[in-house]
Formats: sequence, structure tokens, C-alpha cells
Amino acid sequence: MSGINKVILVGHLGKDPEVRHLDGGVTVASFPLATSETFNKDGKRVEQTEWHNIVLWRGLAEVASKYLTKGKLVYIEGKLRTRSFEDREKVKKYVTEIVAENFTILGRKSDFEAAPVVQNHVIPKHEDEFTDRDSDAGNIPF
Repeated sequence: MSGINKVILVGHLGKDPEVRHLDGGVTVASFPLATSETFNKDGKRVEQTEWHNIVLWRGLAEVASKYLTKGKLVYIEGKLRTRSFEDREKVKKYVTEIVAENFTILGRKSDFEAAPVVQNHVIPKHEDEFTDRDSDAGNIPF
């Protein structure tokens, strides 16, 4: 049986995605993501924050560069990857990153701009804005 390498995170972006275009037109974006948890220690509420390095490739990187900004709350699914590189002093370093496979922007309604327009119809922001102008309730076939 093969192993499972699956990471699920919900957190806030620590800064805007850094986007690079590699040889061959491949796009890569990266950013730090903060996840926080709270617990009680000696009767006091303590918050512990972990920082994760997130990497997105190709189309996902393009979407992230358009819609993700510092402070946004996101749900991310991906895989852990550890890679090595040499720093400027030729010392071998290791870094563990989350390679994102997909993400979803989370947050309150106020976190988003005006209501989106779909096929020349404005989607209501609130339930009370829905109206049933063309009601055929009497003609429902069931």
C-alpha cells in the first residue's frame, strides 16, 4: 500500500503572493500562511501561530496572483514537499513547503467587493433582496 501525503490548512496570508515566471512559461507563486490555535495554559488563554510556506504552480499560481492578498483567509489542500538548495555561502539548506493542489477563499461577505454580475443579472448580497417577480407557484408540476 502506498502512503498518503495530504495537507489541509485554513489560515491567513502573511503577505501577497510572490509570482515568478520560469523558463518555458511556467508560473509559480509562493506566500507564507499563518494558522493559529488557542488553548488554556495555567488558566490563561494562549494563542500559538504556525507559519507554512505555500507554493502554487501553473494555472493555480495565476489565479492566486489575481485573487489572493495579504490577510485573506483561505482553505488550502496540498502535499508536503521537502527540497534542498545551496545558499550564497554554498551551505546546503532544506526547506519544507506545502505544494497546493487547490484553494478556496473564505471570509465574511464584507471581505468581498460589490455583488458579482452574472449574465447581466446582479446576484443579491442578502436573502431579503430576493424577490419572486415571475412566480409560477400555482403551476408547479409536483
